[in-house]
Amino acid sequence: MSIKPVVALIGRPNVGKSTLFNQLTKSRQALVADMAGLTRDRQYGDAHFENKSFIVVDTGGIGEADDGTGNIDDYMATQSYTAIHEADIVVFVVDARSGLIGADSEIARFLHTLGKPVYLVANKMDGVHEASSAEFFELGFGEPFPTAASHGKGVTNLLEVLTADMPEDEADDNDDDSLKLAIIGRPNVGKSTLVNRLLGEERVVVFDMPGTTRDSIYIPFEREGRKYTLIDTAGVRRRGRIDEKVEKFSVVKTLQAIKDANVVVVVVDAKEGIVDQDLHMLGYALDAGRAIVIAINKWDGLSQDQKDYVKLEIDRRFNFVPWVKIHLISAMYGNGVGELYPSIHKAYDASMFKVSTSRLTQILQDAVQNHQPPMVGGRRIKLRYAHLGGHNPPVIVIHGNQTSALPKSYQRYLENIYRDVFKLEGTPLHVEFKQNANPYEGKKNPKIKNKAKVMRERKRIAEFKKRDKKR
Repeated sequence: MSIKPVVALIGRPNVGKSTLFNQLTKSRQALVADMAGLTRDRQYGDAHFENKSFIVVDTGGIGEADDGTGNIDDYMATQSYTAIHEADIVVFVVDARSGLIGADSEIARFLHTLGKPVYLVANKMDGVHEASSAEFFELGFGEPFPTAASHGKGVTNLLEVLTADMPEDEADDNDDDSLKLAIIGRPNVGKSTLVNRLLGEERVVVFDMPGTTRDSIYIPFEREGRKYTLIDTAGVRRRGRIDEKVEKFSVVKTLQAIKDANVVVVVVDAKEGIVDQDLHMLGYALDAGRAIVIAINKWDGLSQDQKDYVKLEIDRRFNFVPWVKIHLISAMYGNGVGELYPSIHKAYDASMFKVSTSRLTQILQDAVQNHQPPMVGGRRIKLRYAHLGGHNPPVIVIHGNQTSALPKSYQRYLENIYRDVFKLEGTPLHVEFKQNANPYEGKKNPKIKNKAKVMRERKRIAEFKKRDKKR
């Protein structure tokens, strides 16, 4: 399998890199709003053009407020510089409306020292005369490509040049076989720290301020020969505390990431205890039917009394999901983090398990023999056979008579039987019941159209036979 080229989008904040990223990837993967600094981490996406594929990296922007004072803009710049070094091709995006400014020249001087191919893009050309882009020639990257990324103008011309020397896709390329792992939780519980610990590098911004991650960051990587896509999501506050428009978008992106994932790791802050919002986050994953692992983070900073209290809270508040594995970890120091992977694999395998109809039916028959369904209207509910109806989450469909009257307690009994037999740890299990249709329902006997008339006819025949005997 050929290695895909990597294209990094570089430039000052708010020049339209994320909009161009969405155009290149034909997605809405990156958040876009008219404010500087919205993108803070490296965002990866797949782009395809005329049987050629490459990876696009969106960055948070450099050149403004990068003063080395330790503020968050320094972290954004570090992420951008890392993306530049990772890339095979650099797309340098400037703002045609703002014109050339000193920060653009500083970025250009840095890019000239790398010796990598750089393509200059003058974005936001809608409503701007083309001659205005001439001033960007002095950056030393030749004629800029005029684009209006918000409308998709000029993007095709840029793609033609970017992909000119790229190899064509191989027929057997398969990029959808990775395990997608979403990290979710409230703001500032340590999600990004856990992502960096799982990756073994400073891949996403870690900053001691709630809401640092605003977008869902998709990070492909390999570990011990297995492919993963790690999704770092924005923290979700209680609904009453979500005021900022961008943060509402982040909530939507988090919910989308949950639906896109195979396994969800719910991160809880041990120092703050288990709160209702943690249960809401767990509920989002359950509603989406995703395999789940719970990580109680910041465990190292607790006293023994606090640890005992949190353990009691775990037993009390997570008792409705006894099949979920719970880990006590410290993302900052790495304690217990390595033990997450076996639970993640077990949860994923359980969510994707396959079994024959005959095996499911045999287990159903054994369960019914040990504990019969109740009587309804003087008739015993009959469960006839079962088959697998889906994956992630697994769905078992049971067919029978009067299944709509089956009590919830008996439904849970069957669910627990299947869960125990197949050792389904870490995944929801949906058991659905289908009632066999009565083939005669709604049909009338054509010989009995009028019951009263038939009864009169029978009475007349009986009287006729009686008279005939007397004769």
